[in-house]
This record gives sequence, structure tokens and C-alpha cells, in this order.
Amino acid sequence: MTSKGRIIIPSSIRAEPGIKEGTRIKIEMKEAEKEIVLKPITREYIHSLRGKFRGKALMKALTAEKKRERRL
Repeated sequence: MTSKGRIIIPSSIRAEPGIKEGTRIKIEMKEAEKEIVLKPITREYIHSLRGKFRGKALMKALTAEKKRERRL
């Protein structure tokens, strides 16, 4: 870890999930295990989410939340 909080992921580990320069990384903290999990946001990951939230009325909820925020 550098003084700026940066870490280096070895190329042998980056190759398998397809992590390249500019790849966005989702960082999760598992409190119970005291672990930090890094998940690359790749095209494959995004495609795997398609349809996952269909029928959940998320757009309506998001729109309502934005309207509430504007009122404040």
C-alpha cells in the first residue's frame, strides 16, 4: 500500500477477470469477515445484470426520490 492508499494488483491476477487500465472496480466491505472485496465492472458483469431488476418499479422509485430531493 502506498502513502496515498493505492495498491498494486499483480498482472497474473488482473488477467483472469479482464481488468485493464481504466476498468472500474466495485469495492465491498464484508464486516463480519473483515474482508475487502474488489469486483471489476466489465461488460460481462453489466450484461449479467440485464433483466435482474425487471418489474421491480425501480424507475418509479428513483423518479419519486429525485422529486423529494428537489423539494428540500
